[in-house]
Amino acid sequence: MRLLIAAVGRLKAGPERELLDRYVERANAAGRAVSLAPLEIVEIPESAARRPGDRVAEETAKLEASVPKGTRRIVLDSRGRNLASQEFANRLAAFRDQGTPAAAFLIGGADGLTSSIQSGADLTISYGAATFPHQIVRILLAEQIYRAITILSGHPYHRA
Repeated sequence: MRLLIAAVGRLKAGPERELLDRYVERANAAGRAVSLAPLEIVEIPESAARRPGDRVAEETAKLEASVPKGTRRIVLDSRGRNLASQEFANRLAAFRDQGTPAAAFLIGGADGLTSSIQSGADLTISYGAATFPHQIVRILLAEQIYRAITILSGHPYHRA
């Protein structure tokens, strides 16, 4: 199953980009064995619209356009479910085992995402009530995807 992280905003060169790339490389190397690869990153430019509602609508439309038909949609939002790593791994495995061709993780910009994309999501997850920059959330998500792959492959990286 193909995995896609689609996020608003560009991650510039530097330590954050290096860390994201490291987890993507690890996930891609280990993911083939458990049919969870490739992991790809799609970056959507931030909207230049003046009004927050217009920015959200434009960014959400671009995120939706980046996701192929038939893809499971997982939205990252502070109002989502907090999943333990094992439960996250189980969800990915269930999508894969149902024959899902791809799963896309959608990360909005500073103003969030439209309610329609949230209500149409197959799953909404959160990394807690704190607000994180979308660049950091991308790294956290990539690490959790890699961790899920190691859990499913029986690798000792994950220790509960």
